[in-house]
Amino acid sequence: MRMVVAVKQVPDTSEVRIDEERGTLVREGVPSILNPFDEYALEEAMRWRDQLGGSVTVVTMGPPQAEAVLREAVAMGADDAVLLSDRAFAGADTWATSHTLAKAVERLGGVDVVMTGKQAIDGDTAQTGPGIAASLDWPQITFVGKVRELTEDGIVAERYVEGGCEVVRSSLPVVITVLKDANTPRLPSLRGKMKARKMEVPVWGIDDLGLTPDQVGLDGSPTRVVRIMTPENPASGEIHRGEPEEIARLIVDQLLGNEAD
Repeated sequence: MRMVVAVKQVPDTSEVRIDEERGTLVREGVPSILNPFDEYALEEAMRWRDQLGGSVTVVTMGPPQAEAVLREAVAMGADDAVLLSDRAFAGADTWATSHTLAKAVERLGGVDVVMTGKQAIDGDTAQTGPGIAASLDWPQITFVGKVRELTEDGIVAERYVEGGCEVVRSSLPVVITVLKDANTPRLPSLRGKMKARKMEVPVWGIDDLGLTPDQVGLDGSPTRVVRIMTPENPASGEIHRGEPEEIARLIVDQLLGNEAD
């Protein structure tokens, strides 16, 4: 069973800052981490590899420093890794990113399952996993809380939806997005850390993937971020004390624009 896990290097949200003029996140000087949701996808892939055999390859698209999250994933137990890095990839939206990742999956060849986290904590779009499936023309199962069965014949997974759970069966190859309910990610091992430190991470660019400039990066992105800003935090407020009925009446009057009796 050959599995690929798409991961992303994201800014630590505890220190995130926004450049309101350019409409982008400020990444310079901000610590970067492995997207937390991707850890659950990685763990799920490794659990099934441990049961069925095969391999787990982690792939990310980003600048050269994104190699750090690939080494972290290998330290956790992934078998190998590929970095997609090229100046032409800069400015990609989720569509262009998904298409680039899909081309990497095609180049790897023989992939049975692609797993991603449900979303990235910097964009929160949850679009990349489904976008990979669309580019590959593969079936997809999103918001997977549990993989019940995985064989060469197909996959059975529980898909968590509002108010309940759907049990979905699909043939392979397939793309799934994994929720944190699925498992508890393992910690990096000493052997894994040593392997990650010594490994050479291949870097694939636009030519390696057989892509053209109009398919990647900003030129290949049909969407644009028009504006981004930090929500205002009101500095003032009111505190009311009294009996519940009195406070409830006061709140209703204020919502309706009436003066309190």
